Amino acid sequence: MKKTISITFTEFLQFFPELDLPVTFSEDTHHDFSRNNDALPQVAIDRFIEPVEGEMDEFTEIVPCIRIAATYDFEAVVYWKAGLMNYQYKLATFDKNGTPLDSRVLAGTFTDGKIITRSYATIDEDWLINVVSGQTGVHHEEEYNATESRAFSLELLPDGKIINA
Repeated sequence: MKKTISITFTEFLQFFPELDLPVTFSEDTHHDFSRNNDALPQVAIDRFIEPVEGEMDEFTEIVPCIRIAATYDFEAVVYWKAGLMNYQYKLATFDKNGTPLDSRVLAGTFTDGKIITRSYATIDEDWLINVVSGQTGVHHEEEYNATESRAFSLELLPDGKIINA
């Protein structure tokens, strides 16, 4: 007889520590989170991350990062998702029962084999998310040009929706 393992939403949230804002997500921040936070068990990924992400292959890695405090009517977590040539910090919101409300990529690194795109994000105390994104060529002689970076803002609303600010 096969035993079914389950996880509650409350248990899932315990993998995401509440940190004081502001918090910045950069290319290497996930190393700190993976050292300090317990690994998210597969049952938690299957139950709460896959409904946000869709079906994932067995090589995709998920690292729990933070939970945003004092959200009241919803829960908001940030996790790092590592796939093939695509590394993302993702903000996901859920209702109090664990049903996904919204999600958005905040930062990360992506390459198509020719261009490397890097994005950094900061979540401020007022739930405003500032993102800076830039690109370089994959060859070392192609230098990063800061004037070609773009900045934009997102906002986490009191109902758990994430919008362009």
